[in-house]
Amino acid sequence: MPADVDYILHHYAARLAAHDSFLQEDEIAVVRLYQQLLAGWNNRNAEEMAAPFAKESEMIGFDGSEASGSAEVHAHLAPIFAHHKTPIYYASIKSVQLLTADAAILRAYAGLVPEGAADLDPKLNAQHALTAVKRDGSWSIALFQNTPAQFHMEPERREQMTEELRKLIH
Repeated sequence: MPADVDYILHHYAARLAAHDSFLQEDEIAVVRLYQQLLAGWNNRNAEEMAAPFAKESEMIGFDGSEASGSAEVHAHLAPIFAHHKTPIYYASIKSVQLLTADAAILRAYAGLVPEGAADLDPKLNAQHALTAVKRDGSWSIALFQNTPAQFHMEPERREQMTEELRKLIH
């Protein structure tokens, strides 16, 4: 299990470099937001996970739960971390798109390794979508959506996602 999620930026940057493409400063800042979000989850720390959210933001959880604003995100997560041994995230960024100088979208595949397990639980695979905004020179999360990736009509795609994420663990 990684102590932090710095591997996310390294893994994504290496994939881009293989195609003669490189991250811009704002793209790195958006990836760092995502890293901070996942580190908060992996550390089971509601304050840390809520920190990158804008005051006016939205979060849609894996189960469809919703939270509006960083304070509500914190309030939603605190009892989860207090009462559950949440699984650990591993993630692979698929894209970071700068829409404007002040808005970006990050998409990632994410998988979870349950407490005491050595491998991903494919039933917990998800697609993450993060919309970031830049205000007063600083990036924050405006929307984070955690969508189950079951691929009911494409089971081979679910297996491809799981294998891609497994490479980050083993």
